[in-house]
Amino acid sequence: MRRLLARFFSDECGATAIEYCLIAAGISIVIVTAVNGIGSALSTKFTEVSASIK
Repeated sequence: MRRLLARFFSDECGATAIEYCLIAAGISIVIVTAVNGIGSALSTKFTEVSASIK
């Protein structure tokens, strides 16, 4: 039983998965922020073009 618990606490396989998950979350936050900024800029441009056509 002690050997099993020692092996469980020394295992670091799950830590790698958590690190990759945190990296993916950080990248997704950057992508969402960039797309949101571009979307706002495009919306303003389309509004300007629509107003100039009318």
